[in-house]
Amino acid sequence: MPRRSIEDGLREEYFDFLPEIKRVVWQLEAEIRYYTLPILHSLKPYEQLVVKSRVKDCESALKTLRRENQKNEGRVLDPGSAGAYSILSLPDLAGVRVLVFPNSRVVEADEVIRNHFPGWISKPVKDDSGVILAPKYYGHCANLDSWVRGEYQVVPMLLGLFWEVEHSAMYKFKEVAESPEMRQNRADVERALSRFEEGIDRFVRDYSDPASAAS
Repeated sequence: MPRRSIEDGLREEYFDFLPEIKRVVWQLEAEIRYYTLPILHSLKPYEQLVVKSRVKDCESALKTLRRENQKNEGRVLDPGSAGAYSILSLPDLAGVRVLVFPNSRVVEADEVIRNHFPGWISKPVKDDSGVILAPKYYGHCANLDSWVRGEYQVVPMLLGLFWEVEHSAMYKFKEVAESPEMRQNRADVERALSRFEEGIDRFVRDYSDPASAAS
């Protein structure tokens, strides 16, 4: 009988923990929706705040483990270290993304949510030049006794929607997505969307404040 691969063992572990991962994502989403309710109720007609959640799928989790523990260019897990690998080492199995428009609301939402997750570790999303694109945090839900960590991001809406499209398009073509040409294309789009959102923010602020526009 052929020996079971490391990947098959990790797949079994993933599905053993899947109910717990779902429980964490439901808890995290519910808490973030509750904490952001005051912002949601104060939004102007053109402003938006959308909370989305997702459970990291099994193959995506395995790809992340291979990438973080690669021993060679083939990104193969080391058979001699089988016991060192665990699905629970990933911080983003249960994820929530808060999409916010305009940019000024991103800072507000980030501060409100962060106050309720004081012990969570900050690991912001950055572009290739080190510029922070979106705040991101991970940790354990205080109101839930679980081994599974959760992750949440507060993202400018246009940028977040682009990431959703880009991830879906490039998910199966990692080599293409990580090529210098595509990395540059992605960086150009991210910068353009950030400038657009900042421009809209300034325009709305100036339009709403005649004194500011006059100066």
